[in-house]
Amino acid sequence: MEKNLKNVLVISFGFLLLFTAYGGLQSLQSSLHSEEGLGVASLSVLYAALILSSMFLPPVLIKKLGCKWTIAGSMCCYIAFSLGNFYASWYTLIPTSVILGLGGAPLWSAKCTYLTIAGNSYAEKAGKSGKDIINQYFGVFFLIFQSSGIWGNLISSLIFSQATTKVEIPEENLACCGAYDCITDTTNTTGSAELPSSLIYTLLGIYTASGVLAVLLIVLFLDQIKSDQAETEKEILEPPSFWSTFLATFQHLKDKRQCLLIPLTMYSGFEQGFLSGDYTKTYVTCALGIHYVGYAMICFSAVNSLCSLLFGKISQYTGRKLLFALATVTNIACIIALLLWKPHPKQLAVFFIFPALWGLSDAIWQTQTNGLYGILFEKHKEAAFANYRLWESLGFVIAFGYSTKLQVYIKLYILLSILALSMATYGVVEYLEAKSSPGTPTTTKNENVRPPTQETGI
Repeated sequence: MEKNLKNVLVISFGFLLLFTAYGGLQSLQSSLHSEEGLGVASLSVLYAALILSSMFLPPVLIKKLGCKWTIAGSMCCYIAFSLGNFYASWYTLIPTSVILGLGGAPLWSAKCTYLTIAGNSYAEKAGKSGKDIINQYFGVFFLIFQSSGIWGNLISSLIFSQATTKVEIPEENLACCGAYDCITDTTNTTGSAELPSSLIYTLLGIYTASGVLAVLLIVLFLDQIKSDQAETEKEILEPPSFWSTFLATFQHLKDKRQCLLIPLTMYSGFEQGFLSGDYTKTYVTCALGIHYVGYAMICFSAVNSLCSLLFGKISQYTGRKLLFALATVTNIACIIALLLWKPHPKQLAVFFIFPALWGLSDAIWQTQTNGLYGILFEKHKEAAFANYRLWESLGFVIAFGYSTKLQVYIKLYILLSILALSMATYGVVEYLEAKSSPGTPTTTKNENVRPPTQETGI
C-alpha cells in the first residue's frame, strides 16, 4: 500500500474510533445528565471553549508538536470528557468539557494540515495535481469518518436495550413530553432514571476504550512528516501571528456580505443544538426511553451523510438557491409539526421521521453554507471560515445555554424566527451578488465541495 494512503487510513480510522465515542455521548448528554441542566450546560461550555481554541491554539501546538503529536494529544482531551461522565457533576463534567473544547480545534487543524502535506507530497512524486490528490484523501477520510454517528448511537441503544425492566411511562408523564414540556427533572428523565448504573458504566467504558484505541492507532502507526517536506510544512504550519489572525477575523466583518450571513451561520448551530439537546430529551427520552435516542440519531446521521453526498452532486445542476429553499421548507414543516404533535409511544415511526427530515435539511445547511463561504470570499478564505466557526459555535453555545431555561415551544419559535431572518439576509446576499456581477452564474462546480476544515459539530 502506498505510504501516504496508509497514513490517510490511519487518521480516518482514528477519527472514526474517537467520534464513535464522542458522537454517542453528545446525543445522550441532555438525557443522561438532566439534573439542573448539567448535560446541556456542559455542551454549552464545550462549544464556548472551542471558540477560544479556534482563535489561538492550533498554530502554536502544530508548530511545537507537529501534526502527529497534536492529533494524539488532542484526542486525549476527548478521552478526558468520557472519563468525566463516569462521575458526572459540575466539578467533573464542566472542566472536562473545557478540556475537550480546547482540544477540538487543534485536532481538526492538525488533521487537515497532515492530509494536505501528504497529498502535496504524493502529487509531487507522482507528477499529479496536488489539489486532486488532496480532494481524494479528504474524500477517503469523510467516507470513513461520517459513519461514526451511526456506530456511536447504535452502541448506546444496544446497551441500554439490555435493561431488564422496561418501564411503562404513565400517561400523566407523557402529557409533559413535547413542545409544551413541564420543565421538570422527573418528567423528562423517566426513560433514563430506571437505567442500571452498570449499563451506563459499561457504555462509558466502551466509549473510553474506543478513544484510547484511537490514540494508540495514531501513536503507533501514523508516520511523522518527513524532513524533506520542511518547506511545505513551514508554509502551512506558520500562519500569521495570533493577533493578525484574530484581527483579520473581525476585520472581515467590514464586508457586508459576511455580516448578512451571520444569522444563517448561527442558525446551523441552533438547529443542530435543538436536535441533540432538546428533541432527544423532551420527545424521544420522555416518551420512549433513553434507549431509543441512539436509534433516532442514527436516522439523522445516515440521512445526513447520504444527502450531503447527493446534494453535493446535484447542486451544480439545481443551484444553491433551490436547495436552500428546500431546506427552509423542510425545517419550517418540521418546526410546525413539532409544535402541534403530542408524542406517544404508539406513534413509534414518527419519532424517526423528524430526525430523518432534520438530517436532510442539515445536509443542505452544511454543504451549501460552506460552499457559499468558499465562493463569496475566495480571496479571504481563512478569515471567512474563522467567522464561520465563530458564529456557528456561538449558535451552539446559545442553544445549549438556554436549553434548560425555556420551554420547548419557545425554542421552536426562536428557531423559526432565526430561520426567517436567515433567509431574508441570505436573499440580500444573493441580490448583491447578482447586482455586482450581472449575467454571471451564481453557482460553480466547486460550490458542491464542503471545505475540509468544516465539520458538523466538533
